[in-house]
Amino acid sequence: MERIVIDIPDIKSNFEGYNYLCSLYHQLKNYKDKNIVFNFFKANFIEANLCALIGTIFEMLEENNNIVSLENINHKVVNILRKNSFLIKYGYPTLNDRFDTSLKYERLNPQEESKFYEYIKNELFSKTDFPSLSDRLRSEITKNIFELYENARTHGKCNYIHICGQFFPKASKKPLHFTIVDKGITIKENVCNHLAKNLSGSETIQWAMVRGNSTKKKEVGGLGLGIIFEFIKLNNGKIHIISADGYYEFSNGQEITKVLLNPFDGTLVNLTFDLTDKHHYYLAEESQEESLDNIF
Repeated sequence: MERIVIDIPDIKSNFEGYNYLCSLYHQLKNYKDKNIVFNFFKANFIEANLCALIGTIFEMLEENNNIVSLENINHKVVNILRKNSFLIKYGYPTLNDRFDTSLKYERLNPQEESKFYEYIKNELFSKTDFPSLSDRLRSEITKNIFELYENARTHGKCNYIHICGQFFPKASKKPLHFTIVDKGITIKENVCNHLAKNLSGSETIQWAMVRGNSTKKKEVGGLGLGIIFEFIKLNNGKIHIISADGYYEFSNGQEITKVLLNPFDGTLVNLTFDLTDKHHYYLAEESQEESLDNIF
């Protein structure tokens, strides 16, 4: 069996990081019956939420009867990837996350709805510094996030949905990343077929971000990010979406779109929350006795 070594650099949740991983996916997608070794010698830092995308690459390779192995992982990188359980499958023991900075890597069957709900409750909302939300708003945001899972299940037609996250308490804004990835039919394919138009990947993502736009018959909601999009605006967080050749980012009140060097055969959504935010949020129709920040 031919042995192929891939050198992994530092990777962050930004255009450069996503572009690199999508190019890597494109490079490896036609490999079959090979021994693929990922050499982490050059990687001193990897944002662990990206395990959702890296895990999707590994899934694709294993479906094509390749053997995946990892070597020369920096001790800082290996520790965080042990804390979030990503490395269990590759022979590494788990490591207790005593500072509670990781969100566990999970590879879920599209039918495991209850596990996804439990993940949101126990991994995302359990973070101590997560902004204060009313129970109703928390429920609505949970439904919004579940809509991403539902989109992956109904549109993606994939074998697995990959989720992961990472909290950076020492960084400014104390960002909490939550990433969900599916491998299958892209937003571009769905929207272009629905509209009978030839649009770019970024244009189709922007269309899907509009509340009320949907490729589902008799349904509305776009990507299902309506309320969470409004929350992230007020929270000064970020949204990253990649699908096909499209890259979309909402940050600092602005939308940014770019074209990926190589298309990704699926969809990634990364939500970043600012955990320095001390406001309390609730739905406008909720009655509050005191004046607090609201979402609408």
